Amino acid sequence: MQNNSSLAQLKQQLRDTTPRAEGLVKGTDRGFGFLETDDGDSYFIPPPAMKQVIHGDRVEAVIHENGDKASVEPETLIEQGLERFVARVQKREGRLAVVPDHPSIRNVIKARIKRGLDENSIADGDWVVARLVRHPLKKDDRSFFAQIDELVAKRDNPAVPWRVTLARHALEQECPDAGSEWPLHDEGLTREDLNATPLFTIDSASTKDMDDALHVVARDDGGWRMTVAIADPTAYVGEEHAADKEARVRAFTVYLPGQNVTMLPEQLADDLCSLWEGKKRPVLACTLDINADGSLGDYRFFAAEATSHARLSYDNVSDWLEGKGDWAPADAIAPQLTALRELTEARTRWREEHALVFSGSPDYEFELDAAGNVLGIHIEERRIANRMIEESMIAANACCADYLATHVGHGIFNVHRAFEPEKAEDAQAFLAEQDINVDTDALLELPRYKELKRELEGREDAWLDVRLRRFQGFTRMSALPGPHFGLGLAAYATWTSPIRKYGDMVNHRLIKHVLKGEQAPAEASEALTDQLTERRRLNRMAERDVKDWLYVRYLTPDAEAQTTFDAEIIAINRGGMRVRLVDNGATAFVPAPLMHSDRRKVVIDDKEGRIQIEDVERYKLGDSVRVDLVEAREDTRSLVARPAE
Repeated sequence: MQNNSSLAQLKQQLRDTTPRAEGLVKGTDRGFGFLETDDGDSYFIPPPAMKQVIHGDRVEAVIHENGDKASVEPETLIEQGLERFVARVQKREGRLAVVPDHPSIRNVIKARIKRGLDENSIADGDWVVARLVRHPLKKDDRSFFAQIDELVAKRDNPAVPWRVTLARHALEQECPDAGSEWPLHDEGLTREDLNATPLFTIDSASTKDMDDALHVVARDDGGWRMTVAIADPTAYVGEEHAADKEARVRAFTVYLPGQNVTMLPEQLADDLCSLWEGKKRPVLACTLDINADGSLGDYRFFAAEATSHARLSYDNVSDWLEGKGDWAPADAIAPQLTALRELTEARTRWREEHALVFSGSPDYEFELDAAGNVLGIHIEERRIANRMIEESMIAANACCADYLATHVGHGIFNVHRAFEPEKAEDAQAFLAEQDINVDTDALLELPRYKELKRELEGREDAWLDVRLRRFQGFTRMSALPGPHFGLGLAAYATWTSPIRKYGDMVNHRLIKHVLKGEQAPAEASEALTDQLTERRRLNRMAERDVKDWLYVRYLTPDAEAQTTFDAEIIAINRGGMRVRLVDNGATAFVPAPLMHSDRRKVVIDDKEGRIQIEDVERYKLGDSVRVDLVEAREDTRSLVARPAE
């Protein structure tokens, strides 16, 4: 029977007629899982079958029908969901295993130590980086097996939240070290002298890497003239320098609560390049005219040497402009702050009419002790001083985009299309369901989109705004100019943060080529722009993950802690709803069983973002609610809440 062609044909016929589905495996903490297909179908995976797969695997599975219920049995691995991962070590009676640090993965995976790594240095409960090397659905593999490649942190290390998070996203743990000698390289570049110009910086009180200083005067014919002086790390770091190669890999400074991991060596980021008060620094500068109506006029880029005459903080400046507190600026600075406030209001009005202005959400600052324990969480509102710097940088970056597009034709641009073409049709259909009839141009062309956005903002419908986001795209880095729908600008290229953004260093060098009359190099490769886009995403995820860990530690419910909070609903899925606490920015999950004692009476429409209880709509995306925190789970860094009575 071994080579029986009829039997082989029969087997193939059976396979061809057996229903199958392809999709992603979604695990649960109760042993079973689901197969989610690209078409939106969902199939139950029973516990025995889940032992052959892991959360995130893409598989082909056999469908088993049982009356009106269907389950699947994974058969073929298409793409492995778990490759490199962070895990906790489990040592039991001489046997080594790892447990992946993932809320949907509970597998205990047998493991071995990478050759060259001392097994005695790794103990039960330690945090490691591991790699999955065997999978039950792979040929000749019978079970899951992993290799431990790196020790991340001992179990009792107080820096675990930071170490583990950075390791998870494959981000650097420490600031770079690239030598101590930093001579200036200004070949062919003439620097103007701005040392006598009373420039000033406005930053948070704790900021060390100050990369922008301003000087503002009111023009006699109306409007203002502003000089923006930006720190110039490319004066010290050539493209072939080790520090530049490292900065290219890192792409951004990582800002985490209580810890920054700089893109450039700290000697540059926090000292030689930082625009400290009273210190002469090389800068790249732009003087630009802002007309009385807030529109941008002429501008000029140039290299200079400058000295900041005053280091100011957001809170002090805001208090002074609002008539609060005892602090007051120096005589040379005070009229500039008043002029900058007037400039900011004019620019904001212009952008509201001709571009787009988003209100944004507040930032939350963590107050930590030396051991990393959270002492408090404070709201950092966007006060007038914050808005003054924001508007100044947006104006300067708009000038940079125009300069590079005109004189070079390429650079590092922030391109944001509100709707990618493949999602525009779905967005159009969704809006039509809300009696908002628009054509495709209103979603894909900037002038039409700005009109649509203003119309939607006039509705003040939080549900509509949150639902529409699911169709919207993300900002990406591009070598060629393109529209930024979020700002409502035809092009946008940043150059105002070169200490902390590698793309800004690239733009600095291109501007310098123009100033020196040199031929600019070829445009940045797609590999570089993709790298910048991806690293920015990873940095934001790392910041979110560390904050989630600290939130859980800080908000663990007890008899003395506050447990009832105002919140807003930010997501709804089949299991419940996710809310953001207004007081501190933490997110918590409200599972359906905590909404009503009878789960069958809770009907969740995750596509529409609405929840009915006993046939009455009770919650929808964007709603404000009151919730009680009931549990803080550090193993998954998640908060669990229920609706407050």
